[in-house]
Amino acid sequence: MKLNQLREQRSAKVSQMKTLVDTAADAGRDLSADESKQFDALKVEERGLLTQIERAEYLQEVERRAAGTPVSGAPSADFDKLAGSVSVTKVIRAQMEGRSLDGVEAEYAREAERRSGRKAEGAFVPFASLEKRANTTTSAADLVGTDHRAQDYIGPLREALLARSMGVRVLSGLTGNVSIPKFGTGLATGWITEGSAVPEGTMAFGEVTLTPKHVGGKTEMSRQLIQQSAPGIEQLVREDLSFLIAKQIDAAIINGTGLAGQPLGILNTPGIQAFGDLPSTWAGILAMLEDMDDVNLSNGRWLTTAAIRSTLAAAEKVTGSGSGFLYDNGAMAGLALATSKNVPAGKLILGDFSQVLLGVWSEVDILVNPYAEPAYSRGGIQVRAMATVDTALRHPQGFVVATDV
Repeated sequence: MKLNQLREQRSAKVSQMKTLVDTAADAGRDLSADESKQFDALKVEERGLLTQIERAEYLQEVERRAAGTPVSGAPSADFDKLAGSVSVTKVIRAQMEGRSLDGVEAEYAREAERRSGRKAEGAFVPFASLEKRANTTTSAADLVGTDHRAQDYIGPLREALLARSMGVRVLSGLTGNVSIPKFGTGLATGWITEGSAVPEGTMAFGEVTLTPKHVGGKTEMSRQLIQQSAPGIEQLVREDLSFLIAKQIDAAIINGTGLAGQPLGILNTPGIQAFGDLPSTWAGILAMLEDMDDVNLSNGRWLTTAAIRSTLAAAEKVTGSGSGFLYDNGAMAGLALATSKNVPAGKLILGDFSQVLLGVWSEVDILVNPYAEPAYSRGGIQVRAMATVDTALRHPQGFVVATDV
């Protein structure tokens, strides 16, 4: 029997078992003796089909390897290409129906497990989905209709996830703890007169460490929403799940405390430069730039709150001179300025964001629970998404922070 036929049969058995349970639950009772007998028989058949599916999948994988098209060990470019073809809704739907993944989704999950060195509780989906902007919906009725226009979907207002787009370095495929050697102090040099000894110095080194930290969230989705096949719905599901993780990671990069399982963010890392009061003049802005230039880092960008941006946009370089404003046309002093609600109130950050390391141990791990309340009572499902990451700064002095007092 073909693999897809086995999966269809198993899915049918699971559906029959669920119908028995739902019928009894709707009547406010437990399964009757006959229903329990039917359920147990279906369970045995389902287990048997699962064994056949696993055997068929194993043979399929062996045949693929023998044909010279293995997935495990695939080059990063091939793995990235594979990730771009993964459908999150197919992954969720497979878990809803109690069947194994197949096609691209199965191949990606196997390779992700091999690279991470651990078995997913649910199924891995691409971590790259966190790069998406997030939208969501409140019910399937908002998305399905006779004249449904997914391309015109209007989502709620959510803060932009900016830190990763500002040049943060991502280290993926990690397994154990990470320790990166870091240059400390170097040799001494200087001018000497004839016959004098050259200055003597000793090279010293430090390290930047990353250790796994876990982040996750849960959301409820309607059964109908997940079963729809429109490309627009795939995008909405992907963005809703990724937002659960991305928002937390973005906030941790900027202001993680290092406590209660959080990574240590930029603003709480020892060694960053504290500028003092928020500059309100052109001279103050130039002084911040000077602090950054003094550490030989020039890839600077500004990150702050919308309120501070408005203040800077209203402040003239030289009052009453018509010399222009501190912030103008998306930039300040020639460097791009972005805002985020993840920046604490009153903070203006100037820094080289390529000095931030984001270590990734786990792809986004999605687990579906079709029986969790209150989602189950509404006919929906609960979906949990988790990832394992950490952040660190290569050179903390590459960030200058001013505070509005």
